[in-house]
Amino acid sequence: MSGPSRPKGAYQNGQHASAQAAAPNEGRIIAAHGRHYTVELADGTLRKCFPRGKKAGAAVGDLVRITPQGKDEGAIDAILPRRNLLYRSDEMRSKQFASNVDQLLIVIAVQPTFSDDLTGRALAGAWSAGIAPIVVLNKTDLADALPAARARLAPIAALGVDVIELSALEPEKVHAVLAPRLAGHTSLLLGQSGMGKSTLLNALVPDAAAPTREHSTALDMGKHTTTSTRLYHLPAPGGDLIDSPGFQAFGLQHLSREDIIRGFPEFTQPIEQCRFYNCTHRHEPGCGVVAALEAGAIDPARYALYQRILEENLAGQQRY
Repeated sequence: MSGPSRPKGAYQNGQHASAQAAAPNEGRIIAAHGRHYTVELADGTLRKCFPRGKKAGAAVGDLVRITPQGKDEGAIDAILPRRNLLYRSDEMRSKQFASNVDQLLIVIAVQPTFSDDLTGRALAGAWSAGIAPIVVLNKTDLADALPAARARLAPIAALGVDVIELSALEPEKVHAVLAPRLAGHTSLLLGQSGMGKSTLLNALVPDAAAPTREHSTALDMGKHTTTSTRLYHLPAPGGDLIDSPGFQAFGLQHLSREDIIRGFPEFTQPIEQCRFYNCTHRHEPGCGVVAALEAGAIDPARYALYQRILEENLAGQQRY
């Protein structure tokens, strides 16, 4: 069975090495397509596995317990406890990205136009799940449009988010800049379609052979190229990288009000000044967040995003 690039002795990059070595029927999901999952066992072998019955809900990055079946298949008996799970949800459906993630690499580009809303939602989702975000600004070779992209990212950079500028068309530079940050971690590569995510993956994992396409200039948006989620073991200095399909929406309706607030770390200190413990930070008198907004300490676009996410979630709760 073919699978992602991997060293023999599969868990040497991850933090679960000792647990895996002691449990031959436990492994990690390294690819997902529908209800089909590729599970990598402790000895590096791969099995095509299916959840028992109608149970689903597994994600790439999950540690699972399986029962081997036949030569290279198996049944997923249990999903072991997760550290986190990043997913998006709206009124229609939920889409899981990955679990047990240390870092989220949000790939955007100088061109085509990236969405501030989607970028902000990805940041909020990462922070709410306790995942460290890194923004990768790709296509910096498009020099004329670079200053405008930097200006749009300034509010995010002001929050302390690492913004890494590069061109995925320069593989050696990509490896030099990103490889040290990825070593020893499980990172999720996520991006709006058309941002060059597959080209970036190919630069980091030369044998990944991720398909790439030119974005549609007429529509100023990308075409989906990745159709399934999979994990790659990176060459030295190591680390694991999960690639997920591009997206054009990022609903966060599964988040509680406390989760949403956690997704906006610039609220943390102003909240201490709120008069009411259950303040929603929208219209209450004596709100520290609103006061910080009016004083210019909180970016208005970020605050507007907070309001949109909160209103979407309140509307979703009312429907049920």
